[in-house]
Amino acid sequence: MSMMIIDQKNTDSINQLNQYIVQRKPLLKKHYEHLLAQDLSQQQWEGCFQRNVLLVLQQFYDDGLVYVKSLPFDSSTSPVNQGLSELTKRMLPVFDGFIDEFLLVVVDKHRTSCALSNFPGEHKPDKAYVNEVRHDIAELWQNFAIHVNTYFLECG
Repeated sequence: MSMMIIDQKNTDSINQLNQYIVQRKPLLKKHYEHLLAQDLSQQQWEGCFQRNVLLVLQQFYDDGLVYVKSLPFDSSTSPVNQGLSELTKRMLPVFDGFIDEFLLVVVDKHRTSCALSNFPGEHKPDKAYVNEVRHDIAELWQNFAIHVNTYFLECG
């Protein structure tokens, strides 16, 4: 297969992944709202922001990895530099801004929730709490990126 055909196939796969992410955004919000409602109905409000953000994103990254593996990526011509496939470098930017957007939606949900108003730490997560969650998200993201890169290295 020529390099141009492989490059086009990878570009098409990246575009499909981008569409997948766009389509998943409203589902993630609904999944989060469902988990939050479940927590509140069971009076498990403490740590609900962190717990539910991580549950939703772990599922998203797990599903995303399965989706990436279902696409016809071809890394046979992708250079590898210090263990990182160039295809990984091309693919990961489709996630840029995703976490920030998701966290804005979630924090807004918390701030407008009457049920959380009696729990100030959860109702209005402060910067330190949000940063703690961001650190946990970074670990999820790192694992996802490593798994994607490993897949591209193995299927090349």
